[in-house]
Amino acid sequence: MKAGELNDVESKREALLGQLTAAESALRAVLHAHGFDQIARAHMERARAHILEAHIAINQAGQARNVSQLVADLNRVKRVVADLQRRKSQRI
Repeated sequence: MKAGELNDVESKREALLGQLTAAESALRAVLHAHGFDQIARAHMERARAHILEAHIAINQAGQARNVSQLVADLNRVKRVVADLQRRKSQRI
């Protein structure tokens, strides 16, 4: 690849990272707001996880999980948290 082509690719990569950062910031701000039902909130949390994984895919080639792996990991974490909350409420 020529220097000009490399600069163009890097410019596009940086622009994309900027857009992803803006989207993640907007989602984080909305998640701190109140008035959304659990379904909307769950979708926004999942979208934020996908954006963060996209950052990894762009910055660290080969390190990102594929969508199926990410969803499986998110579901696993959700089950663990629900289990911990259930155990905590049983002790009270």
